[in-house]
Amino acid sequence: MNKQITLQNLGLKDYKDTWDYQEQLFKEILDLKIRNRREDLELETPNYLLFVEHPHVYTLGKSGDFENLLVTEDYLKEIDATFYKINRGGDITYHGPGQIVGYPILDLENFFTDIHKYLRLLEEMVILTLKDYGITSERSKGETGVWLDVGTPFARKICAMGVRASRWVTMHGFALNVNTNLGYFDNMIPCGIKGKAVTSLNVELGVAEVNMNDVREKLLHHFLNLFEAELKD
Repeated sequence: MNKQITLQNLGLKDYKDTWDYQEQLFKEILDLKIRNRREDLELETPNYLLFVEHPHVYTLGKSGDFENLLVTEDYLKEIDATFYKINRGGDITYHGPGQIVGYPILDLENFFTDIHKYLRLLEEMVILTLKDYGITSERSKGETGVWLDVGTPFARKICAMGVRASRWVTMHGFALNVNTNLGYFDNMIPCGIKGKAVTSLNVELGVAEVNMNDVREKLLHHFLNLFEAELKD
């Protein structure tokens, strides 16, 4: 089993270009696994973690409801935002500058074969990262992602998640609001859950801006520990 992770920081990158790149890596791993089985080989399958920020974009998961986007496509053009219906789980979400998006493209057979555990570990990675900043966060029953003040009138989501998996290979991932312009969330019903607010790390800390590189480093540290993995040189 290969527990090495190739880390790629993609910077600010168009959503569709990144999606295409994910699909390319995803297919390479799948093709290798199929070859291993057909030819009775034991070639190592690689694992990747992509960090990226996207220009303003709304994405709708395969089980999502288009009505959860509350504005017209013409309005999206006015605010320099795009929209895509994509092949992950979950409903509608927003990505934009100031948000850390992470796409783990893993062969889970290198780690464990349990999608539920995979999602819980991604949540735990974010929970531990927020704890490093003195913020207590948690899971909300039946609602994937990471939340603050669950079970109160002040419940608010700080990290959304949605993944796809085939033959135990994963793609898509998580989006943590760090310095995100929360006004863009007003154009949708986040994750299709009515009456729930959204927040970001800088708002919770009461500061204008949080260092994004520091947050990425903390996320990576917890990711490697939780998955018992190491970085590939």
